[in-house]
Amino acid sequence: MKNIVWHDTKITKEKRSRLTKQKPCILWFTGLSGSGKSTIANAVEEKLYNNGNYTYLLDGDNIRHGLNKDLGFSEEDRVENIRRIGEVAKLFVDAGLIVLTAFISPFRKDRDFVGNLVEDGEFIEIFVDTPIEECERRDPKGLYKKVRNGEIKNFTGIDSPYESPINPEIHIKNVDISVDEASDIVIEYLIKNKYIRKKDDR
Repeated sequence: MKNIVWHDTKITKEKRSRLTKQKPCILWFTGLSGSGKSTIANAVEEKLYNNGNYTYLLDGDNIRHGLNKDLGFSEEDRVENIRRIGEVAKLFVDAGLIVLTAFISPFRKDRDFVGNLVEDGEFIEIFVDTPIEECERRDPKGLYKKVRNGEIKNFTGIDSPYESPINPEIHIKNVDISVDEASDIVIEYLIKNKYIRKKDDR
C-alpha cells in the first residue's frame, strides 16, 4: 500500500521463541458446528499451559463478540472472518506463541490463505472429523434445531458447503473417543515434531 512501510523491530520471533522455549505455530481446528473443535482446543490449551507453554486460544463465537461483530454469515462475510483471524493468528505467531483457533472455516481456499501467511511448519491444520448426524445429535447450541425449523439460513453442512481438509497435519475422528484422548493426539504431534518439549525435558 502506498506510503505504508513495514517497521522491523529489534525483538524478533526467533528471540521470542528462544525465550518461550517452544516453536510458535497456529493450531487450526476446523470441522462442522458441534464437531468438538472448541472443546478439544480448550483441552489442548490446558495441557500446554500445564506443560509451561505460552498460548492463546481464538474461538469463533468469542471473536464475533468483538473483532468480527460487524460480520454476518454470508459467504463473503465468512471469508472476511477467516482473513481477519488469520492476520491476528500471524501476529500471535510472531509474538512467539502457540495460537489455537477453533473455527468452522468451511472453505479450503481460506484455510490455505491463512497457511500462506506464515512460514512452512507454522500452520498445523487439525480436522475434527465428526459426522454431521453426530453433530446434530449433540447440537450443543441448539443451532441444528433452529436450522430444521427454518430459523437459520446458510448453515454449514446443511444448506452451505463444508470442504473437508484433504491432507491435514492432524486428523481426529471424533467418534467413540474421549476429549482427553483427542487432545493427547495433538500434544503428541507437537512433541514428536519438536514444537514443544515436556516440562521435565527442558
